[in-house]
Amino acid sequence: MAQLDATIVNVSLPDLVATLHAPFSHIQWVVSGYLLALALTLPLNGWLVSRLGGRAVYLWCFGAFTLTSGLCALAWSAPSLIAFRLLQGMAGGLLAPMAQMTVARVAGRQMPRVASAMTAPVLLAPLLGPVVAGAILSIASWRWIFLLNVPVGLAAFILAVLFLPDDRHEERPRPLDLTGLGLLAPALVSFLYGMDHVTRPYGSATLGASLVLFVLYVRSARHKGDDALIDLRLLRAPAFSVSAVIMFLTNGVSFAGQMLLPVWLIHVCGVSPERTGLFMAPLGLGMMCVYPLIGRLSDQLDARNLTGCGALLSLVGTVILVVLAYSGLNVVLLTIALLLRGGGAGAVGIPAMSAGYASIARADIPMATTALNIMQRIGGPMLITACATFLGWRLATIAPSHVASEAYAETFGLLALFHGILLFATRCIKPLEKKRQFGSNLSRSDTDLRK
Repeated sequence: MAQLDATIVNVSLPDLVATLHAPFSHIQWVVSGYLLALALTLPLNGWLVSRLGGRAVYLWCFGAFTLTSGLCALAWSAPSLIAFRLLQGMAGGLLAPMAQMTVARVAGRQMPRVASAMTAPVLLAPLLGPVVAGAILSIASWRWIFLLNVPVGLAAFILAVLFLPDDRHEERPRPLDLTGLGLLAPALVSFLYGMDHVTRPYGSATLGASLVLFVLYVRSARHKGDDALIDLRLLRAPAFSVSAVIMFLTNGVSFAGQMLLPVWLIHVCGVSPERTGLFMAPLGLGMMCVYPLIGRLSDQLDARNLTGCGALLSLVGTVILVVLAYSGLNVVLLTIALLLRGGGAGAVGIPAMSAGYASIARADIPMATTALNIMQRIGGPMLITACATFLGWRLATIAPSHVASEAYAETFGLLALFHGILLFATRCIKPLEKKRQFGSNLSRSDTDLRK
């Protein structure tokens, strides 16, 4: 539901402007405010689970998201809708990490197989958002876009009550790090906002303030250790640190590519917006083809080789985009490039996340989930801004004798560089197969010794 609501409202923005009698500059906060609020509650994930238990937090998230969705449908003005969307985003911000944490706790070594099965609907939701919204708006008002969540949320709440085990006995209550919360939550929100508006003076100032808050949080967390909002000692585990970097880069190159491709197709290749959506379809198709196979591939390849193959495929697909930007649009080559990028991204994220979870104790999973989600959230806007800023600079400085496609080709080249860094990061994952073999040899030696 949270992923669907990130895109389903986009199609209804013109209707909101007309029915709520507000300018577009205000109405766009219905989307922007929701995305920012998604990051606001992330730091609370570990503490809430330690105090209430994972099952209780999950139920509260479903209940709050369903309730705020109904309030959004009843909004009477633009300010009221924006306020309800902020509350909805704060509840939705915990849904994804809570789902990951719940799966990580019970999956064990089957994490790649289980995660590949549960990721498919999460991937489909943003793609289906505009389609669902268009179907609803063709027969009803924009309010039904939010009312759609009510029966789904109630069904999810009932299923969680019936099937999620009570885990309160497993949790160790921790004090709330108010200092860390006061530093990290505004740091995340201001960082995402500043990255989206970095070309403007107030955006750069906001970004600078967020970096200061991050530094202050690191100092505070190092001093508090295990009592910190996010225990930074988790990063001492090399496998977990590498996993966090890979999640950051994977999310970043994915979102940056999704930003660059439509702009290039529309403004340089002259493709209509409707056809652009069709041309982008192979990207999601590549992901959907790979995700069901991740579990089987994880049984045959270790995480380093599997993520390395995925990163290499994505890099090859991006290099094809560089060639297309220089030579001109070729639909067949574009389809191949997007299939490679989508399939490659699908083969990187889940094995890297599984390797990170495998390197830490079960009790640290809630806090690790929060850390991985934060790295994912900031990766997208950071690499999007880097590519957008570079593209704007090249378009402004390019010689009149050169065409704009050269600037796009160079920007795709920058994106390929980020893919190269991702490929290098995947080679830093420690193979797990040797660990399993070593453990089995140790067991046999121990048995022989007892004999």
